[in-house]
Amino acid sequence: MHLKYLLSTLTLLAALMVSATAQTTTDFKSYTQAIPGSNQTYALVSIPGGKFMMGSSPDEKGHKPDEEPKHSVTIEPFYMGKYEITWDLYDLFAFTNMEKEMAAKYTESDANLSKTDATTRPSPPYVDMSFGMGRAGYPAINMTQYAAIKFCAWLYAKTGVFYRLPTEAEWEYACRGNDKNAALAYSFGNDVKNLGEYAVFTGNSDGGYKKVGTKKPNSFGLYDMHGNVMEWTQDQYIADYYKLVASGEVKEPYAPTTTLYPNSVRGGSWDDEPEILRSAARTPSAPNWKVLDPQSPKSDWWLTSASFVGFRIVRPAKTPGDEEIKAYYGIKALKDY
Repeated sequence: MHLKYLLSTLTLLAALMVSATAQTTTDFKSYTQAIPGSNQTYALVSIPGGKFMMGSSPDEKGHKPDEEPKHSVTIEPFYMGKYEITWDLYDLFAFTNMEKEMAAKYTESDANLSKTDATTRPSPPYVDMSFGMGRAGYPAINMTQYAAIKFCAWLYAKTGVFYRLPTEAEWEYACRGNDKNAALAYSFGNDVKNLGEYAVFTGNSDGGYKKVGTKKPNSFGLYDMHGNVMEWTQDQYIADYYKLVASGEVKEPYAPTTTLYPNSVRGGSWDDEPEILRSAARTPSAPNWKVLDPQSPKSDWWLTSASFVGFRIVRPAKTPGDEEIKAYYGIKALKDY
């Protein structure tokens, strides 16, 4: 569990999440981020801070022990992607030639490319990672947590704006919307019969993901928080972490990644039953998500066997300092076997 390591990183975590000395946006409203040198944009929704109860009660259908105890968490304001990251945007990061071709069409200068030249990028995939399920307007899938963080680093170089993965606490808070007391299994209520209005899941997916934003949003205006694809958080998955938080053994609702497996993904997917799509449901990543990877060691970038996993990004309202940003983006890949 590396508790000593967790405790030693609290200063950095606090800076990333609630830095009191960081630069603060003066106009906390939803906005759309233009991506220089392209025709792409990314819509972000302003999520007001507040307290909420994280986790679920044993009487909730589908409840698991790693969701207890319910405990109070305070969340600082942040912005969250309105939609999951799509292939349209992810491919600009993953393939340098695509970024350059796009820039040639939409800018008179490639000056912005010089900012991303040094960005660490994915190795070429050995197959089409969408597996034929759709690309334009569809969520990007099959990337590792490391790849999702490096995408954020690329986007920072591209835009000058600090983006990162959400913590598990931020993700659940955003998913629940107005459900601050964790009284509901889903953001819209407890009746699973209504799930199809808000989510793409095994009951209506026809065996594949769908374009982002095809279902109803939650009360914050976020789409596909339930279903379509699971979403990476920046947390290590620790089954009893809520107990550690509730007991005071750790002070932050965030577990830094210290080992390759497992990490936490949230929201359930097109390939999951309703219980996995609940607001409180936690899913640990696993080595078999790379079972089809023919490389040795296996890829730092691609999962190959996780066509149910994607991500969306957040931006804290208070931007951390340069050193904290450098530390976040400068992570090294944890080697697979």
